Amino acid sequence: MEKIIIHCDCNSFFASVETVKHPEYKNVPMAVCGSREERHGVVLAKNELAKKCGVATGEVIWQAKKKCPSLVVVPPHHELYEEYSRQVNSIYGDYTDMIEPFGIDESWLDVTGSTNLFGSGKRIADEIRNRIKTELGITVSAGVSFNKTFAKLGSDYKKPDATTVITRETYKRILYPLPVGDMMYIGRHTVPKLKMLGINTIGDLAGSDVNVLVSLFGKAGKSLYDACHGRDESLVSSLSPAPKSFGNGMTFLRDLKGEEDFRKAVSFLADKAASRMRQAKAKCRVVSVMIRDTSLEMITRQKKLPFPTSSTKTVEETALGLIVANWNMAVPVRSVQVACCDLVEENRLATQLCFVCSEEEIREQKRSSLDRETDLIRSRFGRHIITRASFLGNDLGI
Repeated sequence: MEKIIIHCDCNSFFASVETVKHPEYKNVPMAVCGSREERHGVVLAKNELAKKCGVATGEVIWQAKKKCPSLVVVPPHHELYEEYSRQVNSIYGDYTDMIEPFGIDESWLDVTGSTNLFGSGKRIADEIRNRIKTELGITVSAGVSFNKTFAKLGSDYKKPDATTVITRETYKRILYPLPVGDMMYIGRHTVPKLKMLGINTIGDLAGSDVNVLVSLFGKAGKSLYDACHGRDESLVSSLSPAPKSFGNGMTFLRDLKGEEDFRKAVSFLADKAASRMRQAKAKCRVVSVMIRDTSLEMITRQKKLPFPTSSTKTVEETALGLIVANWNMAVPVRSVQVACCDLVEENRLATQLCFVCSEEEIREQKRSSLDRETDLIRSRFGRHIITRASFLGNDLGI
């Protein structure tokens, strides 16, 4: 039986939620933006009126104001957005238990086994859209197709508040004229490379030489080629309370520059991520870092560990090592994220006692003991009862 996948994307999610709480925003151009004082001053979301003025997500506030002088700037309320996201996913759960979130405002739903109860994929998508609009006051665009890639392209095809169905008979007509940058996982740096090959549309990509794509982009080139031809066989993961990673990021009050700044930032973020991981009784096998510079360009690097860990110091050292190896310390950085990935539950790890332990094993045991005591004290007296001396009086916002 062919799969029926729906991709649901909440339209202008942050801005829509703010408008529900403040109906006066409905008839004015409005954008949810980060704080100027804390240097998060970029557009996070905008409503349709702001979009018509040319306001774009990711641009700084002054640029948006230049395009739209009457723009109303609203600060973000992330706890509120998380609550709405939970309510949206709860509605999805009335139709299927196969739900895979893709960020706070998007999800894939596998409704293959639900059609006998609720009707066709389009009918389910339309009913979900109507319920979210009626019950929560926000709108959703939905794409219905036989795989995840085409369902995602479908939800992007027509906005706001619409359902687009893409079948094996119609995908070439609907999708092949679209810009190649509309494909998932093709970033703005990849688009110019493809255009140099004469690949401007998704149809051009589908008609290109797969060997050339593989030579330029490796396995990703083959994956993109297959996706254009409807051969995305990835499954929708069941919605699970178990996190896939523990990460913390921060945009700092001033740019990071030099190893000392990075050391403070990474130690702070690693401590938060690792303590959350220990609270969940998990360990990670991979540490990753994300760095965003002052022009909002971003790089991500990761490293597989020799053994699973929940040690703050091990996560910190690994993350800092990744940054030192992959970043010019003289180049200013706006924000950093440290994440503990590829998790495994502590109670599923086989622990082998050793009579003659290596230095690395002894060091890890000492660090784990220190982390346990630190967590115990913080649980009794508050997180900030123990902190690094280097954080005191810093000007980074830590």
